[in-house]
Amino acid sequence: MIDSFISQFDRFLRTVAAPAQPASRPMPLAKSPSDNAALQPNVDVMTDAEKAHAAGLMRVNHAGEVAAQALYAGQGLFARTPEMKALLANAAKEEQDHLAWTHARLDELGARPSVLNPLWYAGAFALGAASAALGDKASLGFLKATENQVEAHLTDHLDRLPTHDTKSRAIVAAMREDEAQHAQSAVERGAQSLPKPIQQIMALTAKVMTTTAYRV
Repeated sequence: MIDSFISQFDRFLRTVAAPAQPASRPMPLAKSPSDNAALQPNVDVMTDAEKAHAAGLMRVNHAGEVAAQALYAGQGLFARTPEMKALLANAAKEEQDHLAWTHARLDELGARPSVLNPLWYAGAFALGAASAALGDKASLGFLKATENQVEAHLTDHLDRLPTHDTKSRAIVAAMREDEAQHAQSAVERGAQSLPKPIQQIMALTAKVMTTTAYRV
């Protein structure tokens, strides 16, 4: 139990306090070759207002990835089977890439992560642990519902990001593909559908986080 506590606290510090860990995959590129020239860190042709808006959206995405690390940590801690632990560990590894990509993009935009990241981490960890305590099927249902919400808000971000911010858009599009795959993996393993009131609470909680992290 002590070893587990130390491991979880170390994970918390690495996620919210340490410099961003390197991604295992390269930064996503735009789909068309003509867009790739605009992917260099300092060549985005955006106004100050557009940069501030893009930074706000990427700060939300970074905060979401902080929460994702916590969610998987909480679920993994109380997962019932080795298969479930392996699924969560693999998803967390891909989410770590998202964390690194969004952090790097914030640096390029001259912005910082959300100062409330420790709060987002703590809340998501508690939710993950609570869902896992109900059993693996319920935990998978919570995972599916969460990833569906994240996929929806990433789609919304693609609509709201400046069209010529090709680098942020490429990152968000790649993240959305991964989130959809995580949700599908949960379905294939028998995820239970969550009651509508719980889904509504999750949506409200996500709204609070995204609205706040955009500014703070």
